[in-house]
Amino acid sequence: MTKINIIDSIMGSGKTSWSIQYMNEASALEKFIYITPYLSEVERIRANTERTFFEPNNNNKDGSKMRSLKELIVDGKDIVSTHSLFQTADDELIELLTDSGYTLILDEVMDVIDKANVTQQDIRDLIALGHIEVRGNRVDWLYDGYDILAKYADIMRLAKAGNLFYHRGRFLIWAFPPRVFEALSNVYVMTYLFEGQLQRYYFDLFNFEYRYFAIKRMGDKYEITDYNPHNENRKALYELINLYTGNLNDIGELENAFSASYLRNMSAEKKNEVRKNIYNYFRNISKAKSKEILWTTIKDAKSGLSGKGYARSFLHCNARATNEYQDRWSLAYAFNRYMGPMERAFFEDHGVTVNQELLAVSDLLQWVYRSRIRNGQPIDLYLPSKRMRRVLKQWAENEI
Repeated sequence: MTKINIIDSIMGSGKTSWSIQYMNEASALEKFIYITPYLSEVERIRANTERTFFEPNNNNKDGSKMRSLKELIVDGKDIVSTHSLFQTADDELIELLTDSGYTLILDEVMDVIDKANVTQQDIRDLIALGHIEVRGNRVDWLYDGYDILAKYADIMRLAKAGNLFYHRGRFLIWAFPPRVFEALSNVYVMTYLFEGQLQRYYFDLFNFEYRYFAIKRMGDKYEITDYNPHNENRKALYELINLYTGNLNDIGELENAFSASYLRNMSAEKKNEVRKNIYNYFRNISKAKSKEILWTTIKDAKSGLSGKGYARSFLHCNARATNEYQDRWSLAYAFNRYMGPMERAFFEDHGVTVNQELLAVSDLLQWVYRSRIRNGQPIDLYLPSKRMRRVLKQWAENEI
């Protein structure tokens, strides 16, 4: 059984520092793959570890970073790379990882499920041709006469890897190959509030066992300790947030206000009202300069809600692990986070319970922590969604 360890520790507690210390102190015989969301963090690992970490590149006959990653594994090198490359894992990579003795350190959770770029008509055509079979809801590939450049090559690749699901007869779900985690000797996932995140539901879906830990600083050293959310001092962090409570919040009273569906279906008049509120908050209430501002919403609503003085201060709402914005102190979070109905249906139909409130506050806190609050300094926050303000307070009081 793969040993999966969840380092569930509040932002700023030293998870990355612990991982660097852990790798520096490990035996020279141990091998590591360190996966992080951003290229800047790749450089941080290479610069701060005493081991020689290699980053996959395009300097090979295929001009492929995946080919480079596979060659590094064959050579037994320590490897550091990004989520985006690791998410393209295929059967050959899994075979190379099996019994290779690698320890994976995953800095923040990955996008482990997504809607596959395949139409319902594609599936119906392939079933009629006898090229695929849907067993339960898993798509199995039956036909060996396909060229990798053919129309259905992507479906073939995903189905052969065993990570394509036909759900409710309406949509296809791609899941990151679970055999990757089975092939590794040890796995460390470093995040916060893992209980509410997609990767936890994914682990439960595929029946992985995992254990929770936290990080504690002892002088100049970092130690793994037992996980206990009551040791996080959530109230102290909450008190650094000057949460706006005035009438600009009237726009978010509905429980679903600022959800993804709500944002995508807003009228031009409603968008204008939201833009005015955000502008008013930054200009007249927080009185912040553009270089001190950070704001977000979903990608589809960004252009419609961008306004004068703050449009260029956007940071996507699922941002994690970056410290590039630690000078920002005036924030607006125009989003009400729910798991998408497709993903939720997929998990719940497989008996995996989804905690929407914990997911919402987890993503909110990760985004807020990109600001100067990570340095223990106070921030201003405009959070127009009544639901999001509620779950933030419930988190602070250890109710969720």
